[in-house]
Amino acid sequence: MGDIAIDQKTFRKRLKLLYDSWKANRSPLWESASALGIAVGSTSEDLRYLKSISLHLWLFGYELPDTVIVFTEKEMHVLTSQKKANLLQPLKEAAQEEAGVAVVLHVKAKGDDGGGAMEDMIAAAKEQSGGALTLGHLPKDQHQGALAALWGQKAAGSGAALADVSGGLADLFGVKDEGEVLNVKKAAFLAGKVMAHAVEQIEEAIDQEKKVKHSKLSELVEAAITEPTKIGVKLKAENCDIAYPPIFQSGGKFDLKLSAASDEAPLAQEGVITVAIGTRYASYCANIARTYIVDGSKQQEAEYGALLAAQSAAIAALTAGAPACDAYSAAHAALAGSGLPGLADRLTKNVGFAMGLEFRESHALLGPKNSTPVRAGQVFNVAVGLAGLGDAAAKDPALQSYALQIADTVVVRPQGPPEVMTAAAPKEFDKISYTLKAEDEEEEDARPEAFDEITNGLPGKKLRSDDPNYKSAEQLRREKQDELLRQKNAETLRRLTAQARGGDGSGARAAAGRIISQIQAYRSINDVPQHRELRIAVDSGAEAVLLPLYGVLVPFHITTLKSITSNQDNDHAYIRVSFNFGGGGGLGGGAYEPAQRYPDLVFLKDLTFRTSDVRHASKVVQDIKLLRSNVLSRDKERAERATLVTQEKLIRGKRVFRLPDLWVRPGLGGRGRKTPGALEAHANGFRYMNPKGEGVDVMYRNIRHAFFQQAENEIVTLLHFHLVDPIMMGNKKTRDVQFYLEVMDVVQTLDGGRRALHDPDEIEDEQRERDRRNKINGDFQQFVKRVQEMWERDLPDLNLEFDIPFRELAFEGVPHRSTVTVMPTVNCIVELTEMPFTVVSLEDIEVVNLERVGFNLKNFDMAIVFKDFTRDVLRIDAIPTKKLDTIRDWLVSVKIKYFESKLNLSWKPILKSIMEDPQGFVEQ
Repeated sequence: MGDIAIDQKTFRKRLKLLYDSWKANRSPLWESASALGIAVGSTSEDLRYLKSISLHLWLFGYELPDTVIVFTEKEMHVLTSQKKANLLQPLKEAAQEEAGVAVVLHVKAKGDDGGGAMEDMIAAAKEQSGGALTLGHLPKDQHQGALAALWGQKAAGSGAALADVSGGLADLFGVKDEGEVLNVKKAAFLAGKVMAHAVEQIEEAIDQEKKVKHSKLSELVEAAITEPTKIGVKLKAENCDIAYPPIFQSGGKFDLKLSAASDEAPLAQEGVITVAIGTRYASYCANIARTYIVDGSKQQEAEYGALLAAQSAAIAALTAGAPACDAYSAAHAALAGSGLPGLADRLTKNVGFAMGLEFRESHALLGPKNSTPVRAGQVFNVAVGLAGLGDAAAKDPALQSYALQIADTVVVRPQGPPEVMTAAAPKEFDKISYTLKAEDEEEEDARPEAFDEITNGLPGKKLRSDDPNYKSAEQLRREKQDELLRQKNAETLRRLTAQARGGDGSGARAAAGRIISQIQAYRSINDVPQHRELRIAVDSGAEAVLLPLYGVLVPFHITTLKSITSNQDNDHAYIRVSFNFGGGGGLGGGAYEPAQRYPDLVFLKDLTFRTSDVRHASKVVQDIKLLRSNVLSRDKERAERATLVTQEKLIRGKRVFRLPDLWVRPGLGGRGRKTPGALEAHANGFRYMNPKGEGVDVMYRNIRHAFFQQAENEIVTLLHFHLVDPIMMGNKKTRDVQFYLEVMDVVQTLDGGRRALHDPDEIEDEQRERDRRNKINGDFQQFVKRVQEMWERDLPDLNLEFDIPFRELAFEGVPHRSTVTVMPTVNCIVELTEMPFTVVSLEDIEVVNLERVGFNLKNFDMAIVFKDFTRDVLRIDAIPTKKLDTIRDWLVSVKIKYFESKLNLSWKPILKSIMEDPQGFVEQ
């Protein structure tokens, strides 16, 4: 005990929370207890994580065995040994300052049973409660040891009424602070990593056809939890523990209760396998469960899809203020609406429970009858399971019955959906299913032309193409594309039908700019500037132009002007001012708004002025055009800023990773010479800042895709972030932010002469460039590695990782103005070297059309059609024909449907017709 110290800051905060909760909620949660008596017996594995132990861990950070604590209105009495009293001594001042509570320490001497001190503590409690003492206790906590037993006797014989305060403590522990949530996140991170380790063990057993017992797999996984360094997790082993022994089940015997155990049966080589893992970090719990399906049936795929949708619905229902039963109702409704009869009846009795220091907080079950409101800061295990399922078509009787289960650890946030902390472990069907029986045949080398002559007439010789079951690579590709076409048509029809029911919202979008009828150049006639001469004048401050009409200068706001032109004839200049009118558009965009409000009025279309002062005419035209340009630019920037999503504030991390001397694209604006800056990785985002104080913050939660591209054939090494919501860079809105560093200096020799092949200076320069490139690439790699580890450790729910382009799949093309190298990645297709950047997420792509294929042309074009049919089709032109097969194979591998045409198609009318009649499009 002498080697540990209690965190006084945490103790202060939580002691105040305890007293606030107790005093404010005496009934029914605290059962009107006027004092709380909490006893902890001797340390025992069987007694860990009882509510009394949880109170110790929550309040002090440590378990204090053989200790009795009595909380009264104004005092906290503690009966313990001398060593523990010394540990608690520094808390006296903190308790008095924060909660107005005096800490009274009762030291139990050797040979003393502590009975006298207990009587004093009860007497103090009676005195402060006015004589009628109701002593709160925890009757379900069964402790070992003489001290705990004696306290039970003294409390029972004190004449005080005893009240069960389990509900009050459970409610107190329910809402977690940021420190507790961080511990849960670490436990969840460990659970996700251990689940990946469990999957490796399962895959190895199935791949090598090993007979591995469920109990053996449980032991291997438990060892990984208690010693996380074995699987590359950098968490302190002394803080890591199991919440329950890992559960592996397969072969037709399933029990979805957490009290189930891994039996001695071997892991099944096919069918359903369920894995449940509970972890602790610093005593805080996390839980994860996954189902893996080997050679599954269509029925199992459909049932799993319904289960996944039900869990997603249950998680989405856990919002602050909503009743806990909403999660169960949402899951049940999703199963009932899945179209699979009887599936909702197979749902487990509840879909989870709250967690914390206690693995299962029974007062906060996600069941159909619990109407307790969900609170921000609560942590839940959302576990949705289907028990008693069956597949009569299975040949093996042991595989005819099965169960499915998915569980994740989530934390409820004050606003928005809950944060899933175990999202790093995939649960999509294509990630958890395995097909071993029917493997596609690999493409073999084409035979030589003379092969037919060599084998012609030879007995017993058969060609592969003679096999009726043989399929060429092209046939296999077409079959996969046909299947994708059926899926894509069904998906497109569902999406467009849903959009048609809900409306596309296009009518709600207003044009950018200002409403003309609400604009004022001057509030009153007294504000109009007076001019001696009756000629055209510009007032930039009021954004107005004063035009002479019938001997008076009449002000017009610049937004009412459509254009201004001038021309010269002999000694005179003519100025023509055109106004917005019924059919025109202006700075406000769209139809002219006053003309819509007053359709019966006649609007002025244009005015022409003649002047002999040619110089003044030129200046006036120039001033008006400049004012109009400035106002247009400001209105555009204002409109863009108005559509920006408010970003969270950057939280500076305790450990900051830094990458210096980087340039940023797009530029930050500002004046003067551009200077490089440093990129820093903090707790919740990146911050880039240059010495001039110009910078930009990129929040991790706003990053949709992150890319790292080393310099190989390029002159820059870069980090690129494609964002969910755009941010302002200078005065422009952008969704792409890039930080880069040139790996070689661009040098031009002044004499223009050529150097010899083995010129020592040339060789030295090349070596210096290689060293610089390797160093820069190494620095970027180290930065990316550290950030990736931080994301996986602290923010696993974001599922962020740096994508690295596949250079072997690269092809040349023209997505914008010039020929560039386009490269696929795991999740995107990108071009990051030249601006404007090209970043296309594969999940946004509906279909790809390869155009101008044929006619022995050297090039073809690629048209990328997005799922959002209102979005312009992206064209990548002039792709070399030699890359056609590479692109076809890549599109098949990422499950994107592609078509081929000999001509370029006009996509706008095609997409318009599809949106107008989705059903007719699919039927055709």
